Amino acid sequence: MGDYWDHRPQAETAVLIGVIGKDQTEEETNEYLDELAFLAETAGVAPSGFFTQKIDTPNPRTFIGTGKLQEISAYVEENEIDLAIFDDELQPTQLRNIERELKIRILDRTTLILDIFAQRAKTSHAKVQVELAQYQYLLPRLTRMWTHLERQRGGIGLRGPGETEIETDRRIIRDKISRLKEQLVKIDQQMSNQRKNRGKMVQVALVGYTNVGKSTLMNQLSKSEVFAENKLFATLDTTVRKVVIGNLPFLVSDTVGFIRKLPTHLVESFKSTLDETRESDVLVHVVDISHSNYEEQIKVVEHTLEEIGAGDKPVIMVFNKIDNFSYVKKDEDDLTPGLRENLSLDDLRRQWSNDRRNVVFISALKKENIDHLKDVLYQTVKEIHVKRYPYNDLLY
Repeated sequence: MGDYWDHRPQAETAVLIGVIGKDQTEEETNEYLDELAFLAETAGVAPSGFFTQKIDTPNPRTFIGTGKLQEISAYVEENEIDLAIFDDELQPTQLRNIERELKIRILDRTTLILDIFAQRAKTSHAKVQVELAQYQYLLPRLTRMWTHLERQRGGIGLRGPGETEIETDRRIIRDKISRLKEQLVKIDQQMSNQRKNRGKMVQVALVGYTNVGKSTLMNQLSKSEVFAENKLFATLDTTVRKVVIGNLPFLVSDTVGFIRKLPTHLVESFKSTLDETRESDVLVHVVDISHSNYEEQIKVVEHTLEEIGAGDKPVIMVFNKIDNFSYVKKDEDDLTPGLRENLSLDDLRRQWSNDRRNVVFISALKKENIDHLKDVLYQTVKEIHVKRYPYNDLLY
């Protein structure tokens, strides 16, 4: 066993780069870089160094300033870094210029997320959706060839379509995009027919930021084994299960998690997957209450739901991971107003219950308060069911 571990291939190392701008504070930038580090680890990359720069407007040539780029270059050379990952989407010319300066592969946030989706895609449906998004992203970037890095092909950011010499021809790429779109139209039609065949049963969709515990909650509700892992985008394909609470049957779907700056091409490609959310009757918005930035994650999810046309659905807010929640208790003699980190779980419960009708605090992992959530689900689904089947009172 020891010999095996000694010969494992080393993970690629990366520097992570973010900017502090007019609309983004230093604290927010650092939080976003933490998320970028988690994305990198999910993709199999080892984050090595973190760099930030305060700029009002990104440099059109190199995104960040020349001095900062030289500082990163020195760090890259000294520590033999393989990749540089930017937390923002870069223009093709910026990618080429930065790569020329640093002499390593350059990824932006979009490329990294696409790479993770390529790793996670298991079914033919998910693979087609991801491949289409990759090619659409690749098309305007075909001139960015890594001729000096031929020996490194196949690493992070090169999974899926890649940039092989055969596929630098734009016509070939456009033909591939057309064929993939045709495939998706057929798959979307099949998925739509499947949804119609489920009849008029009430549909509940689990939504939320990535890695908030939706799949673990799905397992608790449906008594099934849906893949759940402490990594971003563990679930790409929508899983639908029949759930019965009391004597009331309904469907629950576990959907792909949302994230800040979710690439537009992915949203477009995952139309049929997101249709599960659009066509549901009720949304269960799962939130990781133990996350330091959970309030912004809520805003990202709500904004994404608006974007895909699901912002007007009835919502049950489920604050998950109460077993991981912690706060800093204020000294009783301290009369200054409490900060966000001083709020206890009871404080948050009162605060959110005042704002919304259906709010539940649970731990899906530890099975805490699951019965309370089931009661809320039962009442919510029952109201819809009664309206849909006004004469079917045998259930109640």
